[in-house]
Amino acid sequence: MTLPRILAVLLVSAWAAACAAHDDAAPADPYPLAVPPGFPRPSVAAADAVTPAKVELGRHLFYDRRLSANQTLSCAGCHDQAHAFADVRTVPVGSTGTALLRNGQSLGNVAYFAVFTWANPVLGTLEKQALVPLLGDQPVELGWSDASVPVIMARLREDVTYTRLFAAAYPGISDPVARQYVVGALTAFERTLISGRSPYDRYAYDRDEGAIGADAKRGLDLFFSEKTECYHCHTGITFGGSFVSEGTPANTQYENNGLYNLDARGAYPPGNNGLYELTKQEGDRGRFRVPSLRNVGVTAPYMHDGSISTLEAVLDHYMAGGRNVESGAYAGDGRKNPNKSNLVRPFVLDEGERAALLAFLRSLTDEAFLRDPRFADPWPR
Repeated sequence: MTLPRILAVLLVSAWAAACAAHDDAAPADPYPLAVPPGFPRPSVAAADAVTPAKVELGRHLFYDRRLSANQTLSCAGCHDQAHAFADVRTVPVGSTGTALLRNGQSLGNVAYFAVFTWANPVLGTLEKQALVPLLGDQPVELGWSDASVPVIMARLREDVTYTRLFAAAYPGISDPVARQYVVGALTAFERTLISGRSPYDRYAYDRDEGAIGADAKRGLDLFFSEKTECYHCHTGITFGGSFVSEGTPANTQYENNGLYNLDARGAYPPGNNGLYELTKQEGDRGRFRVPSLRNVGVTAPYMHDGSISTLEAVLDHYMAGGRNVESGAYAGDGRKNPNKSNLVRPFVLDEGERAALLAFLRSLTDEAFLRDPRFADPWPR
């Protein structure tokens, strides 16, 4: 998105939040749902409170292609439950057929993220983030515009299911089928997408020694060792670099992991230079938000541009201390990128250690989350 477009999005978001703040029906507890053992409560503003009715409305909207201007794409079209609500393509494709620049990340545990998207520190709430795929025009995702929004809202009003769901989610509102309430419902549903019952969780929080095997336990030790240094970037319950919870200040980590070095001075492919796209600070070239490793075994392809296809290849990348692209338009030695994090440096694993680390990473897959009917498509197909 262009900077003027980003500012416009944030103005709309502020207006939506102000509208929601005047909803007298907001409950005292903004997140009245249970969280997994070992997890803190998510930080949710009262104006953005999660209710069962909002969640059910949001689930219907999330899976509905009618939410896009041309009725070809839903949120689920780029966020597949079977893959932890990530996209299996290298990069997603918008409703008009235009490819996006960056890989579609998992929505698992977004309730705990302090910022959203790969490299936009301005997007500090789910409500702000949701406006990007809805209103974004470079490239178009769902294709909302001043002209299309009234058409989309009229489309929803004509459905008797939505008449019931909007009224239940926003009681007392004369016309709840409106942009700000669509956003509120979508984000309420997304805040319920908490993944915390993987084999690792049962081992760590339930004290179930048999939940993971000996290889995964050895891999856990390697993950948290100075030999691999994985844990310096992939931290906390999300195993990521962005976190906030109730009573905990927001924290976000951006790193350059040595994927590219097009000009030997740190350049990444055009339009995909990370934080630099907003800050214009040379040291920010190639710096992206450290992603969560939850369910990483099913969220391929990897990296901000989907350029690494397997978990094994990701491990090879870090063992090498970066990537040397030997030919083509993006040729360059990322291992020598001047902006590369000092935490990304070569290390050696024998075959047993390599297998153990991969076993640990795969122990973060929450199979129940991938099949939970509460998060599934509610529409008959």
